[in-house]
Amino acid sequence: MKFDGIFFDLDGTLLPMDNDAFTKGYLGLLAAAVAPYGFEPKSMISAMWKGVAAMVKNDGSRTNDKVFWEVFSGILGSFASEHIADFDRFYTKDFHKAVAFTAPTEQAVKAVALARKKADRVVLATNPFFPRVAVNARLSWTGLSEGDFDLITDYENSCYCKPNPTYFLDICEKMGVAPTRCLMIGNNAEEDIAAAQAAGLSTFLITDCLIAEGEIPDTPKGSFSELIDFLAAL
Repeated sequence: MKFDGIFFDLDGTLLPMDNDAFTKGYLGLLAAAVAPYGFEPKSMISAMWKGVAAMVKNDGSRTNDKVFWEVFSGILGSFASEHIADFDRFYTKDFHKAVAFTAPTEQAVKAVALARKKADRVVLATNPFFPRVAVNARLSWTGLSEGDFDLITDYENSCYCKPNPTYFLDICEKMGVAPTRCLMIGNNAEEDIAAAQAAGLSTFLITDCLIAEGEIPDTPKGSFSELIDFLAAL
């Protein structure tokens, strides 16, 4: 067996999408859902982005959810944290409308099934900005579920984010696998590929929904169909 662990990104990888279109559509749905609780849309979205930026800089001392809500509530006022359950409720209902901003493919299920045959551990290494309920919602659009993975990163169980290489080292430690025995599959050249390589992982860059602002790292790469062939050949 070539790899002990195979890690998959979610947005733009297992769940194809235009990231900008998805983000705009999702935030519009969220703003409308929480407006009745007193959240002014522009202020709420601005505070969310500041909370995300704080999670990216998390040094591992606290879980990402604590970092996010401290910043988010610090900007909007202490009342904001009183509505955590209302935000989570959004992800169980109206958030599912955001599937319209994605392009689910049956190949996602095939890729994960292949990975389970090729490695002892399969991880959903999605950037842990979201609560588990939101990750599970997006997974359901792909035809996958929690049971298909040995670990799913979310903002409640993670203390780091991509592109910090420590994010990947933390997963490897939790899974009891060496980074050099793991493969990261993702569509973001910096967050998924360069960061994983810095942590010692092998990588595959999926190019269907490629995000690359600079030079693309040296790595196997290709379309989703080519990823299937790559996994089958391991």
